[in-house]
Amino acid sequence: MLVIFWILILVFRMKFLYNLIQLWEKYFLLLTNDLQKAIQLLDSQLLDVLISITLFILIPALFLFFRKKLKFLSININFSLAVLLTLLLAFVFAPIITDENPEFQKDLRMTKLLPPFSKVKVLHLKAGDISNSSAAEKFIAFKNQIVKQSYANNIIFIDNIKRKPDKIIYLQKEKSGELDLNRVQLKNNKSIVTNKSFILGTDEFGRDIFTRLVYGVRISILVGLGSVVVSLLIGLSLGFIAGTRGGIIDIIFSRLTDLFLAFPIIYLIILILAMFGNSLLTVIIVLGLSGWMSLFKIVKSEVLSVKNKDYITSAVMMGLPKMTILTKEILPVIMIPIIVNVIFQFSNVILAESALSYLGLGTGNSYPSWGAMIESGQQYITKAWWMILFPGIILIFTLFSANNLGKNLNKANISVMH
Repeated sequence: MLVIFWILILVFRMKFLYNLIQLWEKYFLLLTNDLQKAIQLLDSQLLDVLISITLFILIPALFLFFRKKLKFLSININFSLAVLLTLLLAFVFAPIITDENPEFQKDLRMTKLLPPFSKVKVLHLKAGDISNSSAAEKFIAFKNQIVKQSYANNIIFIDNIKRKPDKIIYLQKEKSGELDLNRVQLKNNKSIVTNKSFILGTDEFGRDIFTRLVYGVRISILVGLGSVVVSLLIGLSLGFIAGTRGGIIDIIFSRLTDLFLAFPIIYLIILILAMFGNSLLTVIIVLGLSGWMSLFKIVKSEVLSVKNKDYITSAVMMGLPKMTILTKEILPVIMIPIIVNVIFQFSNVILAESALSYLGLGTGNSYPSWGAMIESGQQYITKAWWMILFPGIILIFTLFSANNLGKNLNKANISVMH
C-alpha cells in the first residue's frame, strides 16, 4: 500500500514534486548564504512543505536500508488499517497531495458551490519584475508560486476571453472585465489560459473541498492524539497512585472520578471553552480532561490485580523507585488494556471535536474541521449535497476504523489470556 501511494504521487504530482525539490534547493542556498534572512522567511507553511518533501524522499531510502528490521510492514492489512494508514499519509504529506491552500478563495461568482469534477478556466497574469531583486526576494517570489496563499493576485477565474489589439476582455458569468494586454502572460502571442479542476467540488466560499478534507485530517489527528496523551497522563498517574497507596487517597480519587462521570461533561467543556476561548490547544486540553476516567478505572483495577504478585513485592523490597516499578514492572503487564482504551478514546475525541466544531465551539475558523464543514453544508444541503456528504463519509470511516481496530486488539488480548 505504501508503494502504491508513492507511485501515485510520482505519476500524478511529478511536476509539483520537481517544483518542491527546487524550492528546497533554493532555500538551502539561501540558508548557506544568508542564515539570518533564511530563518526570518521560515514560516509555518514553508516549514510544513520542506518537512513533507524531505520525508517523501527519505522514507523510501530508509525503508530499503532497514527493510529487514521493519517486519511489522508485512502484516496483512484490512479495511480499518487501510483507512487509518491513508489518514496518516494525508497527515504527513498534505502539502504534496494537494498544492492548494485550504482557505483559498477568489472570484466567488465563478467558484462558489461548484459540483464535484468541475473545471474552471484560469487566466494567468504577469508577475512583477524580479530580475534586479535580491536572492531573498527571488526566493519569496518562487515560494509564493509553490506554497499557495489564501488569495492570489496573479490569476483570474473566467468563463471566456476576447482579444483586442491592446486589451483582454474576460467574462465571468453575467459580468465582464478588461485588462491591458501587457498585464497578461502570453505564449506564442496568445494569452495563457489553463483549467483548474475541483475533484470534490467547492463550498460556499469557493474553497476546494478535497483540500479542506485533507488538511482536516491534521486537525482530527492532532486533537485526537493530543487529548489522548493528556487523558493517558492523568488516568495513568491517578490510577497508579490510587492502586498502590489505597486508603483515603484511593477513596478521594475514586469519588472524584465518580463525580466527573456523573456530571454531564458537555456542560464543563462548553464552560471552559466559553471562558478561555476555542483555540486548538484549549480544545485538546479540555477533551483530554474529559476522558481520563475510564483509563483511571482500568489502571487502578490492573494495578490492584498485580501489586501483590511476587515480582512486584520483590521490586518494592529491593527499594526500586515507584516510577521504575510503574514503567518496568506494571506497564508491560497492563499495556494491552490501556492501548485498547486509548484507541477507543481516540475515536471518541475525534467525534467530540467534530461535534464541537459543528456547534461552533471547535478549533475556530483558522483550521478546516470536518465538523465545521458538515455544519456549513447543512445550510446548502439542497443545493450542494457534496458539502455535507464527503466530510460525513470521511468521519464515519475514521470512527468505524478506529473502533474496529480497538475491538480486534481487545479480542486478541482476550484470546491470549485464555
